[in-house]
Amino acid sequence: MERQRILVGVDGSAPSIEALRYGARLADALDAPLEAVTTWTFPPVMGAYVVDGWTPDEDAQGILDDSIAEAFGDDPPDLARTVLAGPAAGTLIEESRRARMLVLGSRGHGGFAGLLLGSVSAACAAHAHCPVLILHGGESAASAP
Repeated sequence: MERQRILVGVDGSAPSIEALRYGARLADALDAPLEAVTTWTFPPVMGAYVVDGWTPDEDAQGILDDSIAEAFGDDPPDLARTVLAGPAAGTLIEESRRARMLVLGSRGHGGFAGLLLGSVSAACAAHAHCPVLILHGGESAASAP
């Protein structure tokens, strides 16, 4: 049953929020469970120090919760909220083993603005273990059936 889920990678960017909305419509149409996933890693730093009191997993949970609120307002669909430690592409690829489909925005936070496809979405498209849907932004993608 878990294999039937629609998995959506969420990083707080506008394209990932669009992907979340689209993933919810797909999950509803396919009568499949929906899962929104946010990943986190420690940023590369010079020297070995940790910011006292900083909890990256809690920050990631906040990004996920805020993204769901932005996508659906006060009426989110029934969905699982998952925060995982690890690099986004590798973690989503591994999670795709247990998914019916992986839905991503074409660009997330970071990278180069001129690229048509972000590094995470490109890696997932090439290596995921299920079909991958990459939304290329704009209102037409957000309002498509």
